[in-house]
Amino acid sequence: MSTSGRGIFELSPDNPGSRRTLADTAAAELHRMILAGELPAGSPLRLTDLAGQLDMSPMPVRDAMRRLEALGLVEIIPHKGAKVRELSEADLRDTYEVRVELESLAVGRAALHFDAEAAARAERALEEHESLLANGDVEGARRAHTEFHFTIYHASGSRWLPRAIEPVWQNNERYRFASKPDAERRRLSHAEHRAILDACIAGDPDRATAALRDHLEGAMRRILAGMTRPTSPPTRPGGNPPDSETPASRPARPRPAAPGRRARASSNSARRVRF
Repeated sequence: MSTSGRGIFELSPDNPGSRRTLADTAAAELHRMILAGELPAGSPLRLTDLAGQLDMSPMPVRDAMRRLEALGLVEIIPHKGAKVRELSEADLRDTYEVRVELESLAVGRAALHFDAEAAARAERALEEHESLLANGDVEGARRAHTEFHFTIYHASGSRWLPRAIEPVWQNNERYRFASKPDAERRRLSHAEHRAILDACIAGDPDRATAALRDHLEGAMRRILAGMTRPTSPPTRPGGNPPDSETPASRPARPRPAAPGRRARASSNSARRVRF
């Protein structure tokens, strides 16, 4: 999907038609793997391993990691390596607070300039989002959801607002993927999206801004509820319930090395490409 014939994003590797180099391809695939939880929060990102998995040299993978670091999805520690950034309640709240401020400004401006073309694109994206969710196509629904919001934000007429929104949007997507929506959450989300779009079509910036704030605050509460819901078993031996863990925030636990493999593990560590 595209917005006014252009990619949705300018900074993020989430526009399939914009992949021209190996670094673009690597960034897009690592971006997808992080959002889908295939590379869980906190997991190490080893250049040589990822380069082999993506069938390319380490150089474009290193470049891709730096792009994802700029979006806040990856943390690069000098002379040590890189990892997927952790998920936390504090980070989620911070992300949503920034989103509320930036996106409220964008949607208020958009309501003043919303035309029939933008309304039609947003309507199509919202319908597609619901249809894809119902059919279990999570990745397709994510793209349709992004298309819906950024169609509105681009209608603000500002070049800088959509660009400013991108990094916090991408960080937020990790939390959305980590929480599994149920039928009630989908119903609430759809009603909130509908309220935002109706206010923009009506040309009412105050109502559009209020609807956007209600939507983002409701989404944050729903994700927080998922993050703090007790898991099964509810407690760990000798510990407290893992209140802040989500499926995507739980890094894989390393297996103890077999006695005969210690030397090889040490050799592999020495060959690790450092930043």
